[in-house]
Amino acid sequence: MIKTMRLAFLGTPDFAVPTLAALIGAGHEIACVYSQPPAPRGRGQALRPSPVQAFAERHGLVSRTPASMKTPEEAAAFAALHLDAAVVVAFGQILNEAILEAPRLGCYNLHASLLPRWRGAAPIQRAIMAGDAVTGAEVMRMTVGLDEGPVLARTSSRIDALDTAGTLHDRLALAGAELMAKVMDQLARGAARATPQPEAGATYARKIKPGEARVRWDRPAARVDRQIRGLSPFPGAWFLAPSERGPVRVKALLSRLEEGEGEPGEVLDGALLIACQEGAVRILKSQREGRGAQDADAFLRGFPLETGERLS
Repeated sequence: MIKTMRLAFLGTPDFAVPTLAALIGAGHEIACVYSQPPAPRGRGQALRPSPVQAFAERHGLVSRTPASMKTPEEAAAFAALHLDAAVVVAFGQILNEAILEAPRLGCYNLHASLLPRWRGAAPIQRAIMAGDAVTGAEVMRMTVGLDEGPVLARTSSRIDALDTAGTLHDRLALAGAELMAKVMDQLARGAARATPQPEAGATYARKIKPGEARVRWDRPAARVDRQIRGLSPFPGAWFLAPSERGPVRVKALLSRLEEGEGEPGEVLDGALLIACQEGAVRILKSQREGRGAQDADAFLRGFPLETGERLS
């Protein structure tokens, strides 16, 4: 017989939705869904609910969107839910001790890295940008230290040569949802086991800053390629391309390492092979300002770049 629990779910972006869906599918009672408050989205900048809040409302779940979980009122409301456990996936707020200790069995976080590597805000992007060959997702019991809690389960995934933050995000979201459902089943049966994280090898995945997004062609091609893929689709690594009306800002959304030699930023052929300090990258997908993402062929039909021109 499958045992179920009374849970709260705390999450905000698309990455968290598969886990909430998996918990519902497993038959757990979702007492309340917490998410970040509605934020301006889209061209009109109208206030819209987060993906998690929208999903919860479509499924008739009670949802709350407090600006902070740290107020005494929110802590009291959370405790009053009388939870067996809470599941946290990319919620966007640091939880204090009052929240972490309220559920009978504690709070459990899905984190998109193989801890202790890449604790913090941007583990998927940082893993690609650092050139890691393998990453993954882990479920840990939360403590007051940032991503320092003991680990109950993990799943790993190779980072392939054409992986972007977007493709890896989607893969880990699905794998992590399955992992969390498994851990909640073990927790309900009293079979869950947690292992403390080692401190050796701990790294911090700091939030991506705007200044990191501009492509520096005077760097080795391997680093440029990882930057492009690690920042795709958001915020998008960008460069300036020459045009008759002046420089045009272009986002590079997918690239591939290739052989090539020239001045940094030099266009080496008619298919977007661009020279770097060492080697070259071929831009496979890009996006001009005000346009949608395009493969290289479509991009060049509307915005031709001649061999020998320089990107900056």
